[in-house]
Amino acid sequence: MTPDRNAPAKDRIGPIIKGLAKAYPDATIALNFTTPLECVVATVLSAQSTDVKVNEVTKSLFKKYRKPEDYLKVPEEELQEDIHATGFFRQKTRALRGLSQKLLDHFDGEVPGTIAELIQLPGVARKTANVVQSNCFPDELARDPDAGIVVDTHVGRLAVRLGLTEVGPKDAEKIEADLLALVPKKQWPRISYLLIDHGRTICLAKKPLCGDCPIEPLCPSSQEAGEPDLYRVAAGKPRSR
Repeated sequence: MTPDRNAPAKDRIGPIIKGLAKAYPDATIALNFTTPLECVVATVLSAQSTDVKVNEVTKSLFKKYRKPEDYLKVPEEELQEDIHATGFFRQKTRALRGLSQKLLDHFDGEVPGTIAELIQLPGVARKTANVVQSNCFPDELARDPDAGIVVDTHVGRLAVRLGLTEVGPKDAEKIEADLLALVPKKQWPRISYLLIDHGRTICLAKKPLCGDCPIEPLCPSSQEAGEPDLYRVAAGKPRSR
């Protein structure tokens, strides 16, 4: 029997994934790239920007910058100009040049595949490392004890609304830990993009479209059922110190 919205998260997670997979069969990363280096660069550029804008920028960027050396041989101001449209271009330029130098100095110019190695790269925190590993190094993900799940703002919001975590939507590390304990490992690479697509189309931040939601019967925040929005409740709480 299919569990309802009041069932424990461990009983609902399977039907939730199944329902989202049916609704979003083509769910995948929205950034365009063809190599691990391009994936790292695109993900760094996506911070405080949109995937659409990043894809516009990288369409020409990746023709000009093909190797780590390319990000270092141009003047810093030139790289800043090339990525200016993504915002925070000075900070991102430092990150791209720093990670390029690190790749050349410690990884023979190649992007590494483990989380422990990836987070050594300047500008690459755990979220970015998870993006790169899940999309470029699936074999490493399968055996890496540090492998994880990408948690962005959409994933954080939906994890709270769906009652998959009891922490606030901005506590990415704790949300990731809760999802890792719930989601079967084979689903780790995909769960983020299912939640992201759902968050972008139905489970909106300001007003979720619960009447159109394919997993509404499984959601403890359903506005159709008159439930309190757990995301709003959590977001309104003062953060613990």
